[in-house]
Amino acid sequence: MSTATETGTQAPELHPADRHDLIRVLGARENNLKDISVELPKRRLTVFTGVSGSGKSSLVFGTIAAESQRMINETYSAFVQGFMPNLARPEVDLLEGLTTAIIVDQERMGANPRSTVGTATDANAMLRILFSRLGQPQIGPPTAFSFNVPTRKASGVMSTEKSGGRVEKNVVRDVVYLGGMCPRCEGMGSVSDFDLTALYDASKSLNEGGLMVPGYSMDGWYGRLFQGIGLDLDKPIGTYTKKEMDALLYKEPTKIKVEGVNLTYEGVIPKVQKSMLSKDVEAMQPHVRRFVERVITFQTCPECDGTRLTPEARSSRIGGKNIADLCAMQISDLADWVRALEEPSVAPLLTGLQHLLDSFSEIGLGYLSLDRPAGTLSGGEAQRTKMIRHLGSSLTDVTYVFDEPTIGLHPHDIERMNGLLLQLRDKGNTVLVVEHKPETIAIADHVVDLGPGAGTEGGMVCFQGTVEALRASDTVTGRHLDDRAHLKRSVRSSSGALEVRGASTHNLQDVDVDIPLGVLCVLTGVAGSGKSSLVRDACGAKGSISTGSVVGRDGVVTVDQGAIKGSRRSNPATYTGLLEPIRKAFAKANGVKPALFSSNSEGACPTCNGAGVIYTELGVMATVESPCEECGGRRFQASVLEYTFGGKNIAEVLALPVAEARDFFGDGDARTPAAHAILERLADVGLGYLTLGQPLTTLSGGERQRLKLATQMAEKGDVYVLDEPTTGLHLADVENLLGLLDRLVDSGKSVIVIEHHQAVMAHADWIIDLGPGAGHDGGRVVFEGTPAGLVAARSTLTGQHLAAYVGG
Repeated sequence: MSTATETGTQAPELHPADRHDLIRVLGARENNLKDISVELPKRRLTVFTGVSGSGKSSLVFGTIAAESQRMINETYSAFVQGFMPNLARPEVDLLEGLTTAIIVDQERMGANPRSTVGTATDANAMLRILFSRLGQPQIGPPTAFSFNVPTRKASGVMSTEKSGGRVEKNVVRDVVYLGGMCPRCEGMGSVSDFDLTALYDASKSLNEGGLMVPGYSMDGWYGRLFQGIGLDLDKPIGTYTKKEMDALLYKEPTKIKVEGVNLTYEGVIPKVQKSMLSKDVEAMQPHVRRFVERVITFQTCPECDGTRLTPEARSSRIGGKNIADLCAMQISDLADWVRALEEPSVAPLLTGLQHLLDSFSEIGLGYLSLDRPAGTLSGGEAQRTKMIRHLGSSLTDVTYVFDEPTIGLHPHDIERMNGLLLQLRDKGNTVLVVEHKPETIAIADHVVDLGPGAGTEGGMVCFQGTVEALRASDTVTGRHLDDRAHLKRSVRSSSGALEVRGASTHNLQDVDVDIPLGVLCVLTGVAGSGKSSLVRDACGAKGSISTGSVVGRDGVVTVDQGAIKGSRRSNPATYTGLLEPIRKAFAKANGVKPALFSSNSEGACPTCNGAGVIYTELGVMATVESPCEECGGRRFQASVLEYTFGGKNIAEVLALPVAEARDFFGDGDARTPAAHAILERLADVGLGYLTLGQPLTTLSGGERQRLKLATQMAEKGDVYVLDEPTTGLHLADVENLLGLLDRLVDSGKSVIVIEHHQAVMAHADWIIDLGPGAGHDGGRVVFEGTPAGLVAARSTLTGQHLAAYVGG
């Protein structure tokens, strides 16, 4: 008895399975991490903070999530692994307690024109099944409503091999596989065509430069080719016969002999399609890009009216609406339509569709439509769209990894996002969030602060513990966590206005507004209220300047959130054009060719082809990456490294951080004004710690956007349009950004910023607030005036949140 009583009073012994309540990381060295070790509590919300480039993504995505995915892949057979991406093991000594990682990152959705919000989230698949069951008239299976499936017809003999070598033959006559793809536009919704007036000048001959395609000079082989095919180079193009015009523009590849040389002639249009239109527009040289944008016209498909669907698919209706009508509706309205549909025969389908559509509204995307192309979503919208499929998941004890989920969100929407993160945690999941916004840091159960600086000055754990302890700590994040901007005592006066009249793009409701010039103007409002649409209208054809100077498209420099294109061979020096003056300076100082100082050209190490590393493919095993023994990872031939400029060789220059390189090229023997100007801009946007040769693939989201900003600042423009420049910026860096914006305005530029960050709003000279809601509930100007006026009025959601932020 006494033994039983004694046992009953003791605490129950912990079950061995319940002891694994931590994720342990020991000796992480990925990218700039300096052999760090952390312990993260499971089934809790952990937020990773630190300045941009301090190593947050390297720890969370490059180490924890990457190893989780790699270990899951290894559970499959070698055959299956052959079809999966080869993931190398992260640079880390030990990882314990990992669970399945689900990554919800900021990567834009594919820009495939066939991908829409509906296809990306399976909402279209559900609607297609619904119409195949309930649509009147009934036209066929779900594929009959898919704009990605063409209608195919087949006829002939079908053979089937049987045992004993017998072959059974069936005659198949006119079998139709019904699809919903519009045959005219092939499911794209728009048709492209060449604007022939932009391709050639009909009043000029070929010798007079009548062909306006970049690079088509009549002095070289092109002139001989046109002559060889029988065209008169001195005859105005407009007077060509139909046969001559066909030969000039459309002729298929034809073998001809010119001056005894065998050549292939091809019409201008197919040649341009192959040489220019098949390439990524962003990767083209500026003059080629301008030509492509001028010569190609896109118009709504006249046969399907932009719906992408066949007439048969559009003829089938439920309650008077066809599938194209439903996909064009705002998702919040579509959810109400589905809710009102009472059909017991498809009840499970309607329940699933209802939950999916309600999730859009729950996550703040109810203003979208299912036919919105996925490539047009912003980074924040794309991330939240990916998040939808996880909201109703029954999975527990998994690790959700988020990369700044509050990007593109108004303060009003951040509260809702915080609720969703807590909801995922409360279901028994581990939630890891890389974040800068104090509102999200405040709800964390555990905080890991990395730093103290960025790049080589970061990569260490400065703090880990509770939010209260972080506030009391002396880290950069701790000191700035309670930073609150103040309203400006005086604001600048505008020097003119960008007049917008009758703007009605997307959800804008016939908006008339004057955007002041010569000041810092901030456009704000909840996500989906029409901010980007208004700026496009203002800076496009509809914008006109009420002062003497005209600023059209050519005078506007836009820095958007589009991803930087670049491989691991690309680096800040190549992306910004900095390497060009450096190569020329090296070449001039040593009397050799500039191409020697390019690791992608003649100066490249022959063993690794200028990559600096050797890749060894091991089949289904991870590819091994090892430094090149020939060049020691420096990427150049040994003979090239003997040439110096200012006492340094090209490899040593590329290893310099921006701040040191700025001093190096600023004065002394190595003075190079062209290089110094670019380095000044890089330092200006807070990238002084980046090394010139660091691969673009290793940069964080915030670093990439600031790199783009530094590059665009070189363009000659009077109006700068910045789309959420605080993306990926630490609280401490926002102050530097505001200083940069002030310098731009003080130099005589007009700066228009689309922004949700309250510190930028408080610093503005003029605010235009759109709303009051999103989608068709927005699209109106609900306030225009000074930040002080917005706070005093408190008449909008933005005004209320800004007043709370500044303590007004």
